[in-house]
Formats: sequence, C-alpha cells, structure tokens
Amino acid sequence: MITLYCFKTIFEGGVGETKDLRAQWALEELGLPYRVHALDQIAGDLQSDAYSKISPFHQVPVIDDDGFVLSESGAIVLYLAEKAGKLIPSDVQGRTRVTQWCFAAVATIDPTFTSLDMVGIFDPQNHKLEGDLRKLARRWLEDLARRLADRTWIACSEFTVADIMMAGVLRNVRKTDLLDPFPKIKAYRDRCFARPAWEHTLQQYAARFGVSVDHIR
Repeated sequence: MITLYCFKTIFEGGVGETKDLRAQWALEELGLPYRVHALDQIAGDLQSDAYSKISPFHQVPVIDDDGFVLSESGAIVLYLAEKAGKLIPSDVQGRTRVTQWCFAAVATIDPTFTSLDMVGIFDPQNHKLEGDLRKLARRWLEDLARRLADRTWIACSEFTVADIMMAGVLRNVRKTDLLDPFPKIKAYRDRCFARPAWEHTLQQYAARFGVSVDHIR
C-alpha cells in the first residue's frame, strides 16, 4: 500500500494551500489504495532526521510505495498515473504532452503566483514589485486562456493528471482577482474542482485539520 506523507498542522494562513492536496487528489482519482502519514510541521516533524532521509528538501508530499520513495508533487502524480495506467495516455507523445503541462503548471505559472504571495507577506508596501509580478501573471494567464479557448482539458481531450497539477496551481490565487478577466480559465478550474474525487480529497483534508470544508474551499 502507498503511504502519503502530508501535513497534519501548518502555520496560520497556510491552510488549504499545500501541495500534498495534489498527490492525494491523484490517489483518489486513480483509486489506488493508500494510507496517510500526517506530519506536524509546527512540532518540527519535517525537520526530523528520519524525514530528512526520505524528503531531500524537508517538504511534503512524499510517497512510499513499498520502498520506492518519491518526493515533488509533479513527479508523484506522474508516477501514480503511470502505475495505475490511468489519467495519462498510453503513447509516448501523449504522455510527454501531459508531462509538458505538469511542468508548465509548476515551473512557469506557479513561481509567479508564489512570488506574489511572498511579496504580500514580507514586503507588502513594495507596490512596484507587486505590479510587475501581476503583469507577469497576466501574461501567463493570457497564454493559458488561449490554450483553453477551444479545449475542455489542458493537455488532452480527456482529464489527466496535468489537470490536477494545473488546477492545483490555479487554486493558489482563488482569493485574488487575477482570474477575473479570464472566464475560460475560471470555467476550466471549476470543471476540475467539480470532480467527485476532488471533493472527497477536500473533505478528508478538512477533517485532518479539524476545520470545515468551506474554510479551505
């Protein structure tokens, strides 16, 4: 059985934003048996010697599949899809297309969103930097909207793990106005989050933190 290492407690303000959601969503979509090993970040679980042996950067998520240990949410969802033979095409070009859009989510779009968060936390009066980052975010979102202009899903004609990664990244700006000019992206995000596996993931996540689903939705 797969063990998913994820958060049990996190710092105030971070609830509902963590990347272990993507891995758990993939597990739920794929129907793979798994158990949760929840880590208390505040108590220092992520910095323990034991955890450092399986997580190079002391982060979550990590999975342990009968001794095969893997970190990084993008790598995890791709591995799980390959293992299950679902949510990823069987041909090499199709699989590579899914990989491309997983990378686009975490390497192109997400760093800009994360930088906006960092400015808001550590330098909220730096309006020039915030404006520059918002301009860059709009650029990525314009390109993403163009990709979604006549598509239901981001990589293929069917839902894949690339949609899990992209929707997970878009979730990070759900409480901002960044998506307001992009109805196609909003509709895409809503399609992803309308899936029963996502709702089940969110319910389990809320229960683990002892909060209501609405608190992290």
